Amino acid sequence: MHKFPDIKSEQLQKKLSDSFSAIYESYPMQISCSTRKKTDWELCGKGILPEADLLAVYSKITGFSSKEEDEVIDLLPFPNLSFDYLENNCCIPFSWTNSDLEMLICDPYTIDSIIYFFKRFYNVEVSFTFARRSIIERMIQTVYNIDEIDHTADENVESSKNPKDEETLRSLASEAKIVRLVNEIFSRAVEMDASDIHVEPEENKYVVRFRIDGILQEYLSSSLSQYPAVASRIKLIGGLNIAESRLPQDGRTNIRLGKSDIDIRISTIPILNGESIVLRLLQKDSVDFSLTSTGMGDSLRADFEKVINRPHGIILVVGPTGSGKTTTLYSIMSKLNTPGKKIITIEDPVEYRIPRLSQMQVNPKIGLNFANGLRNIVRQDPDVILVGEIRDKETADIAINAALTGHLVLSTLHTNDAAGAVSRLQDMGVEGFLISSSLIGILSQRLIRTVCKKCNGGETDTAQKCKCCSGSGFKGRTGIFELLTVNDSIRAAIIKNLDSSTINSIAIKNGMIPLIEDGKAKVAANITTEAEILRAASDI
Repeated sequence: MHKFPDIKSEQLQKKLSDSFSAIYESYPMQISCSTRKKTDWELCGKGILPEADLLAVYSKITGFSSKEEDEVIDLLPFPNLSFDYLENNCCIPFSWTNSDLEMLICDPYTIDSIIYFFKRFYNVEVSFTFARRSIIERMIQTVYNIDEIDHTADENVESSKNPKDEETLRSLASEAKIVRLVNEIFSRAVEMDASDIHVEPEENKYVVRFRIDGILQEYLSSSLSQYPAVASRIKLIGGLNIAESRLPQDGRTNIRLGKSDIDIRISTIPILNGESIVLRLLQKDSVDFSLTSTGMGDSLRADFEKVINRPHGIILVVGPTGSGKTTTLYSIMSKLNTPGKKIITIEDPVEYRIPRLSQMQVNPKIGLNFANGLRNIVRQDPDVILVGEIRDKETADIAINAALTGHLVLSTLHTNDAAGAVSRLQDMGVEGFLISSSLIGILSQRLIRTVCKKCNGGETDTAQKCKCCSGSGFKGRTGIFELLTVNDSIRAAIIKNLDSSTINSIAIKNGMIPLIEDGKAKVAANITTEAEILRAASDI
């Protein structure tokens, strides 16, 4: 535990002012010591200053350490301490003896009064540790407001399932605590490199989970009575109808969190306990669209670059949902994106905007689907065409025709391996001679978690859980691949309508390295683990 340093409140405020001078100078309001605390939280509330950065400066100046969510579970109530005192001061006792108390605080502005209060009424010496404000607020409600929660539990569970009027929901969504909580959820998701946020009501609580490196991890759970306010806040951010909970809704918004611009897609569906809300996070600033960053080995990447530099033909990227196909396609387009080429895309939806590309988004409500969009794209004199997905024979026929008339066409299919893409097109009703004449390459891929470099997959001897990977042993993801290059022997097999197993065998004889073998090479290089390869590629 850290004792409060020998520093006066005025000196503390001066140090804080100096630390945040650049931010405060750009913030449109007069700053004084008396408004410092308010200003700090206004900056956090607007996403200008991430709370993690704020606490880091607080810690640096005061010398106090900080705790994360998983370090403050199972708190016990401090004897004879009121809920109102803790709520008003946004602090909560963490551990104590007869003479000492460790207090969790979210800012250092009230430490003098807290020290005086506990010395005067409890005769204990207080030390301080920082924690995020939303964590402290939830802990106060959970540990010190039990009677009220128990008394209204049944009523709250029932009311959370029933729609409230729009005015009431807007009022709930605008409460400072709810605004801070939702901002904190977004901030933590970004800090933890989450791709999705799941907000789900259960029978007696609601749960927030993050999808990190393809795996869902629980971030927090709280009283179900809070769920209508949280759900309404998220809907407001996404421009959804907050009073509608009986029908699915979709929305999209852009927010700025600190230095990051985040594109958020929001989906809601009605479920038995209320609404399931899922948010897809797209961090525009952090994506590196290059074939090198996908994890391709040097030899495979060199072969693949020969394929994508062909003047015309169809290139398919295949794999299940969430296997990184879209990222690979964007990496291909970034490689081909030169002033001398016209690249047009039709996507569902457009996930990232890239300069010089003409990007079209499908809109089924007005009849703009992949087939209709593709039919018009070929009249725009493109060199390269990206079709987000080939879903039916009509789209496949138009894509093949475009490839045969001098265009390079990129698209995706949902198949388990490269050879399976040929069978999938045949199942759609596409003639074998058309497939063999237009198809030039198929890339099959999966995403695998990579071993955490800080703790070496959990093998580094340490008594504490690795903060870099949250104790999972994995941090980040990379791809494993197999590339089927269509040559004369493959074309002959397609025309003869041979099955995918036979085509796969021919491809391996011609030098294709199977996806599993690529995975084994990454295990040997200590990039991932054998268990992870089996998990990601269990369908092959």
